[in-house]
Amino acid sequence: MRMQNTPQPSQVNGPVPLSFCIILYKDGRVDRLVDRPLLEYLNAISDASVAWIDCSTKEDDKEIEQIALSAGFSRIPVPKLTTGFYSAYEDYDTELGIMLPSATVRVEKMSVHPLFVLIRDNFILTVHCEEINRLLRFSRYAPPFFKKIAEEPHVDKVTRILERIIDENNDRNFEYLREIEMHGDAISKSLIEENLAKRKIAHDIYRMKHVLIDYLNVLWATKDVVDSLRYGDADLITNDEKLLGRIGILSDNIDRHIELSEQMSNVLSSGLEVMQSIYNNQLQNMNNRFALVTAYLTVLGTAFLVPNTIATIAGSGVMEGTMGKQWWYVPLLILSTVFATLASFIWVLHVWKMKQDE
Repeated sequence: MRMQNTPQPSQVNGPVPLSFCIILYKDGRVDRLVDRPLLEYLNAISDASVAWIDCSTKEDDKEIEQIALSAGFSRIPVPKLTTGFYSAYEDYDTELGIMLPSATVRVEKMSVHPLFVLIRDNFILTVHCEEINRLLRFSRYAPPFFKKIAEEPHVDKVTRILERIIDENNDRNFEYLREIEMHGDAISKSLIEENLAKRKIAHDIYRMKHVLIDYLNVLWATKDVVDSLRYGDADLITNDEKLLGRIGILSDNIDRHIELSEQMSNVLSSGLEVMQSIYNNQLQNMNNRFALVTAYLTVLGTAFLVPNTIATIAGSGVMEGTMGKQWWYVPLLILSTVFATLASFIWVLHVWKMKQDE
């Protein structure tokens, strides 16, 4: 393979953490190099049939651009890739640049880091931040995989490797849906706990729904890239229908997880509706209590209104002030209080029953 823009040692001499290189030579041999300088990787793949280099960075855009230029990717505008919304796809005939979202979910917070995949001739370069190590698992069994594809055309080899890289990234993204579901189930369970503050539960539901929306954005962004590979007819991607069908399977898997995520979103939305119902029930119970207190006060007020009126009349000079000295005055006050209380109570019960029948 002819290398372009061969880097100077000063550019790539530093050690690259958590890096590796898988090389399939033309004679069928497979070599795996780990934690070497980028320059050593580039020199080792000069006579490779197909090669894959993975590098970790501190997520510095300039560092990613420097690695791409050092590896000979001169046509792909890396800054344009980095400005995409979670994903990007740039096809420049002889070079292909892809950015995939790599999501990590911790409790109620999701972080999305870019995974860059650059392809040129029979060479694949993946660059990502140090927090993303999801390709290490594939790198461990990549040598036997490379041996299986040794006899295939180089464009098919590149497509098979790219398909596995995307699949590995997708599998790790899909795993976090289980964590979201488990946390959503815990929130749903907390709805029946009377001792927990409902306001806190409402905030938890909102934060979880926000995480789920970001997660759906990650899935949709990944699907856009997969569909671009499936229908974009890039020169560096095979036209073999069988291999393109494998990419189609990736798209179908994303569709299924999008459906599951949307169902989870509906569950969280129903949780908010349950919260609203709980608040409405609490408000209704409070209104009922106030109505009951009002009814009792009405009975008591009416009950004491009649004897109070009689006492007022007695003190106003009627019968020349001798009304209070009559033997029937006290029994009159008692009987009037009893009859007024009963009448008020019966009237309140009648009104209360009419409201319940409505």
